[in-house]
Amino acid sequence: MSSTPQVTLRPGTIDDVGTIHAALHKLGTHIGAHQEITSTADDLRRYGFGEKPAFSTLIAEIGGEFAGLCLHFPIFSTWMGRPGVYIQDLYVEDRFRGRKVGEKLLRCVARDCRRDGGAYLRLSVDTDNESAKAFYEKLGIGWAHYEQTQKIVGEAFFAFADAAQDGETE
Repeated sequence: MSSTPQVTLRPGTIDDVGTIHAALHKLGTHIGAHQEITSTADDLRRYGFGEKPAFSTLIAEIGGEFAGLCLHFPIFSTWMGRPGVYIQDLYVEDRFRGRKVGEKLLRCVARDCRRDGGAYLRLSVDTDNESAKAFYEKLGIGWAHYEQTQKIVGEAFFAFADAAQDGETE
């Protein structure tokens, strides 16, 4: 019998917002993109735990200590005609790496998605994060060779969204 505490998983709550936000900052620092994180704990509280949450979190704990999280939300594939889940952020505290925390979080989210009729999981990986790429590949989560993520953010997004097209009614 092992004396190592087991990994326990539970849904994130509004009381976890500070921990979630801190973990996102650690993740950003880990991949060298901490300056890209402009969200606040209040943003997470407002958009993740209100009447119409934009995301869900799954928290991993070991011995009552925060070990990691998976922040995710539902998506839909028109090509498959099925729902799925998008993993926005997966984070495991350094001291708990190698204990299958990330794998357990991903498998639990996938299982919940499948229970709700889902048929796929999607995520993005930082292009320079070779260890994350290897981790996902080992789990069977492969790179989609036929896709590339495109994005528009900030002022460019606002200008794009606000630009009226000819003949468009408001």
